[in-house]
Amino acid sequence: METPTWPRVPCPEAAVARMLLLGWVLLQVAGASGTTEVVVAYNLTWKSTNFKTILEWEPKPINHVYTVQISPRLGNWKSKCFYTTDTECDLTDEIVNDVNQTYEARVLSYPADATDYSGEPPFTNSPAFTPYMETKLGLPTIQSFKQVGTKLNVTIQDARTLVRRNGTFLSLRDVFGKNLSYTLYYWKASSTGKKTAKTNTNEFLIDVDEGESYCFSVQAVIPSRKSNQKSPESYTECTHHKKEMLLGIVIVVLVAVILTSILSVTLYKCRKVSAQQSGKESSPLNAA
Repeated sequence: METPTWPRVPCPEAAVARMLLLGWVLLQVAGASGTTEVVVAYNLTWKSTNFKTILEWEPKPINHVYTVQISPRLGNWKSKCFYTTDTECDLTDEIVNDVNQTYEARVLSYPADATDYSGEPPFTNSPAFTPYMETKLGLPTIQSFKQVGTKLNVTIQDARTLVRRNGTFLSLRDVFGKNLSYTLYYWKASSTGKKTAKTNTNEFLIDVDEGESYCFSVQAVIPSRKSNQKSPESYTECTHHKKEMLLGIVIVVLVAVILTSILSVTLYKCRKVSAQQSGKESSPLNAA
């Protein structure tokens, strides 16, 4: 005999549970759709000249902000440029303490209301950066120059850096020592054929043709590097040998003319005074 089949009666508890589960899922979907997507930074690039060091990246933020972290290799992360809308961060203060160290940085992305953000933010790592080997050399400066006869003396002024020792900013020479050299490019002002001279000091003394004017520029070089070996060339300076001689002659002539004029005026006044005194002595005395 077959067992009769009774119609199923819905269970109120199960229905409530399913409704609650469906509501929770809908809330999660609605919350996710209402959140702002955080854009991750890209194209992280180190920009460094004479140890002035800035990390740059893209893109410009719209609904998010950035925080930068830097660390020596195998060291602890230190945060800089908190919740910034900029796309660069000056990290000079962190790298000048040890320019031989290799550093890593990363850019963390947060929603615009980052103060209420909890959780691990997405981030992008930068390439490793060793300041001593990678900072670019800035434009060198010609401190002084002088051409005397067949000798041209050129003195270079070392650029100052932001690296400190005992509270004093160091020059490139202080940091690199004999690893830093200079190349001098020089040529006659009347021609374009360049010659070169090199030195591991800050001074050049080269042979030139007497009576000729010369132009020159200098370039800082670190030969031991594989990249960023050379600085841009300095501004061009020129001697003006013939003009200097002419100027000297003109000055001498002017001084001679001035002295002659002064002497003539002085003699004229002296003679005039003498003549007046002689006239008084030769005039008859007034009667009493």
